[in-house]
Amino acid sequence: MLSYRHSFHAGNHADVLKHTVQSLIITALNEKEKPFLYLDTHAGAGRYQLSGEHAERTGEYLEGIARIWQQDDLPEELESYISCVKALNQNGKLRYYPGSPLIARHLLRPTDKLSLTELHPSDYPMLRNEFQKDDRARTERADGFQQLKSKLPPPSRRGLILIDPPYEMKSDYQAVVKGLLEGYKRFGTGVFALWYPVVLRQQIKRICNELEASGIRRILQIELGVRPDSDRFGMTASGMIVINPPWKLEQQMNNVLPWLLKHLVPAGTGHTKVSWIVPE
Repeated sequence: MLSYRHSFHAGNHADVLKHTVQSLIITALNEKEKPFLYLDTHAGAGRYQLSGEHAERTGEYLEGIARIWQQDDLPEELESYISCVKALNQNGKLRYYPGSPLIARHLLRPTDKLSLTELHPSDYPMLRNEFQKDDRARTERADGFQQLKSKLPPPSRRGLILIDPPYEMKSDYQAVVKGLLEGYKRFGTGVFALWYPVVLRQQIKRICNELEASGIRRILQIELGVRPDSDRFGMTASGMIVINPPWKLEQQMNNVLPWLLKHLVPAGTGHTKVSWIVPE
């Protein structure tokens, strides 16, 4: 199944959380001079037109990035992320949203590398065209989970691996844990960031329980919810599970999540969470 298109959901509350965490990790990795690899297993199209048919049909970005990108009291923790959004929208109108590959491209240095994979036949050509003139980047139409075997460890022995499947198949919930374990086995010092949607809470509990039983240390869970958990169809929250997080990330997310909750969920129906699945 390859029916999922992120263009319907670009810039929503889940993207805001995911890309906040991504940008903070990259900023932390930039603090050391040695180059690193950014590996994106499910890269999508790269950029998304918010005035396009898909985004306009759902309007999800109006309750996400549109609520925060021009706020005067923007927290320091959001500055690098919002700088990526503003770089695509320099006339002050929100027309485009950067997917995770474009956020990485904006924040990475000339010596760092990007490895981007996407399987969808419509999204991959857009991704390839977006990066064809970037010498740091390599794009592939391939199974993202396989990259966790074939691309790791990177020669630099430093890296951020973003795992962000569409979860359109129930097997993805098992595949992400298997993929994480495969990648960690090959590259135990890498930073692994797994995005998840909360559609059925039990699926996320199962992921957390399996990771807790894996023997891997330093696994941080970060979550932002917009509605209470429900057994009805639809995403009520999303989160990031980060293995080997930069030491500042826990405090940074504790600082910024209350601000995000206030602006993204003005109705007061949401929740936030920063906790260790497995500590040091």
